[in-house]
Amino acid sequence: MKPIFISGIGTDVGKTVVAAIVTEALGAVYWKPVQAGFDQGTDTEWVAGRLSDPRVLTETYKLAFPASPHIAARREGIRISLDRIVEAMPADGPLVVEGAGGLLVPLNEEEFVLDLVKRLDARVILVSRNYLGSINHSLLTAAVCRANGLDVAGWIFNDQYLDYEREIAAWSALPVIATIPFRQDPDEAFVAAQAERIRGRLEACLLASA
Repeated sequence: MKPIFISGIGTDVGKTVVAAIVTEALGAVYWKPVQAGFDQGTDTEWVAGRLSDPRVLTETYKLAFPASPHIAARREGIRISLDRIVEAMPADGPLVVEGAGGLLVPLNEEEFVLDLVKRLDARVILVSRNYLGSINHSLLTAAVCRANGLDVAGWIFNDQYLDYEREIAAWSALPVIATIPFRQDPDEAFVAAQAERIRGRLEACLLASA
């Protein structure tokens, strides 16, 4: 099974919540190789606290400054290496990888998150949060995927706002895997319930895109 890469249409769209739900649904290992900013804890810590079997990997790069990873790394006098991340990826078992921001977030001066997706040979799940402007951001993200030949399983949406989801799916020609309802503070019970609810559809979409 290819790694599953969770990428969003931008920041604060619910990637970490979705990553936890997908990890729980697949009985997978969670990994966020690049973390930038952790004043209030890391995404890995958050996910670990909400899984029934908290199998998580340590970040390859854990950067203190909350900014684009290439800037955060530069402030610490290092350069993010995709080779190092690929070498750290486990060889066995289902793996859910959470990206940093969107696909065109720079990891260093020449390479972006989408380059990491390619290097990991991962299947992508795109996360979109319904808000005014999300059609444009979603379709731009889908266009980047097509232009770069990424293997996309489909969309997972957060919140509900008007009727954007069907239109985004139709215009992007990518299926809707699930919609996750808004929860102010998603806990372990919420993650488990959503994982159970979407498991069948998630597995079907992953098989269809294989």
